[in-house]
Amino acid sequence: MTELRHDWSLDEVVKLYEQPFNDLLFQAHSVHRDNFDPNAVQMSTLLSIKTGGCPEDCAYCPQSVHYDTGVDAHPLLPVEDVVAAAKRAKDAGATRFCMGAAWRKPTNRQVDQVAELIEAVRDEGMDTCVTLGMLTEPQAQKLKTAGLDYYNHNLDTSPDLYDNIITTRTYQDRLETLQNVRDAGMNVCCGGIVGMGEDNRGRMGLLIELANLPEHPESVPINMLVQVEGTPLHGTEDLDIFEFIRTVAVARILMPHSFVRLSAGRTDMTAEAQALCFFAGANSVFSGDKLLTTPNPEVDEDQLQLQKLGIRTYTSAEEAAPQVNRAVTG
Repeated sequence: MTELRHDWSLDEVVKLYEQPFNDLLFQAHSVHRDNFDPNAVQMSTLLSIKTGGCPEDCAYCPQSVHYDTGVDAHPLLPVEDVVAAAKRAKDAGATRFCMGAAWRKPTNRQVDQVAELIEAVRDEGMDTCVTLGMLTEPQAQKLKTAGLDYYNHNLDTSPDLYDNIITTRTYQDRLETLQNVRDAGMNVCCGGIVGMGEDNRGRMGLLIELANLPEHPESVPINMLVQVEGTPLHGTEDLDIFEFIRTVAVARILMPHSFVRLSAGRTDMTAEAQALCFFAGANSVFSGDKLLTTPNPEVDEDQLQLQKLGIRTYTSAEEAAPQVNRAVTG
């Protein structure tokens, strides 16, 4: 199993990123094969449990109150609706059910409401993940007590570029929430978005922040920007797909024991591009036709793609647990 590092430098990682494509993929796949079954992926499903009306000004987000994007806002979903969605996700092969609420930071009452949802989803035999915004220490502990397995809180981009994307929350705010989640004893799901106009050093700056945390996130979602009309980033030049694949490969090398998840933007990727991402070390995807408010490939489409590649899906939360990385021989 590959040794973990937390002392990467920017120049070192940029050099890694910019090496010949085949060399980078060979290195990334070798690391992946040393730590995981290279022919298995973990499936998650993401549900928006509270949509729209967020006071943050994230330049990519259609749920912000600062932008007119036509999002159909709705309050927190009732328990029965969430449980029904979790059952459908489990039947479709997902082992983790993720719930997202468009809040800057939840109130204590809202955390209590989400805790009820967590308990209900866990009763269905699934891992649980939520993303609610900034958390205090007591709030994180409340979610842990309810049985929450993962808390998602993305860094989004590198510290140097952050102020160009968000002004209503600082980078330190994000890091403090991650620490509160760690202190409560939960797994961390943390990644970011590429294709927001950053250069190679900007993309690698994000990965270095993740890899140099005291503990690597157990789950690292890599999102391609989904451009939504009405947001400031609509019209940004598309990121070359090979740059995205390189980013996935470097994430795998830097965080060898983490699940690297293909997240937003897969509807604009060819089957061939996604296959290269799997070879480069991606071993988790979101299934279902929507990620919060943006489109995602249909479940049947994903299953057909994985079948063509000879890739199986983990059948239980226990089998896919990131703490149980399986070295593969032969």
